Amino acid sequence: MPSVAVLTDSTAYLPAEVAHRLDVTVVPLLVVIGDRVGAEGVDVTPADVAVALTEGSVPVTTSRPSPQAFATAYAEVLARTGASALVSIHLSADMSGTAEAARLAAHGQPDVDVRVVDSRSLAMGLGFPVLAAAEAAQAGASVDDVIAAAERCRERTRVLLAVDTLEHLRRGGRIGAAAGLLGTALAVKPILQVANGRLALREKVRTTSRATRRLVELAVEEAADGPVDVAVHHLAAANRAAELTRQLREQLPALASAYCSEVGAVVGAHVGPGAVGVVISRR
Repeated sequence: MPSVAVLTDSTAYLPAEVAHRLDVTVVPLLVVIGDRVGAEGVDVTPADVAVALTEGSVPVTTSRPSPQAFATAYAEVLARTGASALVSIHLSADMSGTAEAARLAAHGQPDVDVRVVDSRSLAMGLGFPVLAAAEAAQAGASVDDVIAAAERCRERTRVLLAVDTLEHLRRGGRIGAAAGLLGTALAVKPILQVANGRLALREKVRTTSRATRRLVELAVEEAADGPVDVAVHHLAAANRAAELTRQLREQLPALASAYCSEVGAVVGAHVGPGAVGVVISRR
């Protein structure tokens, strides 16, 4: 068995079969829809969030796991695997208190080497560094080398996202009020990027079709003709995501792997229905 175990949170949106193959443990964040509270991917689905946001009849919010939830998960993973160390990789600390909860739990494990890594990203912008860490762990790497693998991947990974409106992000405090109001007032389709651990407005286009084309153009620029892994995400926009994936396959000749999936309830609550995104990770 590997001497280092790897754990992440549910906002990585790892394909289940990949997480299982690499023995990555996933701790769910919480989603609150009105008076209903549930674990992402367990009790609350992306469809639940999409319906609630579209109807607008009840508020939708999200919450980090508790430090105790992480402490319990750490104990279970270490007992099951017999690992001597654990690397816990999470959603950007500038977007969520998840990494801080993980650190509090790690401090309560004085007899075990538990390291917490901030991915400075979300979705597969988190997921690709987790996979890099898990692959290093499976190959027998030390805890320092597992962390280094995650950090190298983090620096080579970019997240781009087109949303129908910035209103959900503005309400949740994930993007500045001025940018949120600007996007709404001009009725544009904003394209966002993750920069310095936060979502930032990169540019604005006028139509949904132009937003999809621009995501492809930006992804090709980021790939720079080298081998890349790509993930396409969406919320209630499966056809757009499929078309985006098709175009990326055509225009990225060195594409190593491609994943296409709906984002979970947590990220979905902030980006809103109709959002599509692409994550580019250079090898």
